[in-house]
Amino acid sequence: MVHISFAFAQLPDTQLDQKVTNVVTSMTGNKNFPTPKVTMANLSSAQLAFETAMAACPQGGTEATVIKTNARNVLVDLMRQQAVYVQGIAYDDLAILLSSGFDANSTSRTQAELDPTVVLSVDNEASTQLVVNLQPVDNAKAYEVQTSSGTGQWQHAGTYTYTRNVVVENLTPGTTYNIRARAVGGSTGYSIWSDPVSHMAT
Repeated sequence: MVHISFAFAQLPDTQLDQKVTNVVTSMTGNKNFPTPKVTMANLSSAQLAFETAMAACPQGGTEATVIKTNARNVLVDLMRQQAVYVQGIAYDDLAILLSSGFDANSTSRTQAELDPTVVLSVDNEASTQLVVNLQPVDNAKAYEVQTSSGTGQWQHAGTYTYTRNVVVENLTPGTTYNIRARAVGGSTGYSIWSDPVSHMAT
């Protein structure tokens, strides 16, 4: 059984906010999680309250700090509930767990950090899709792929247990995407990200 990491609860405020964004993005429309414990609307609402409290905190004094702390506690509690739900669905499937945007605890006995993978090729196969081939990495359990376009942020595109013919879906035709990947496993849980490769979707 793979185990989800609850380390998000100890993240600094800004990083916690980013982690919640990743979970909301990854779980929205994710067929692996049809009935999430916490709806995306409720999680996003709690995140917005936390972001508002963070913005008010520098000028708000002690009262604003208390409000921010309370908002953070609510958000963390919802994330913990969601993590338990994801754990129950994923069970022993690391790819499904990682597709939620949550992280997994490393169970590898390998004491070295994994080597980075390499994006060997990106090709057009069907409209709105790109096919990616990655370089295999010894002791890797899976491979996480992200995409970005323009100056946008990196978005989770999927986690795969294979390196050949990885299909990235739901792309916009005519848009050039940057694609990067990292191996999952090893003593640190992940390798560093590969160098990005750009390719236009058709």
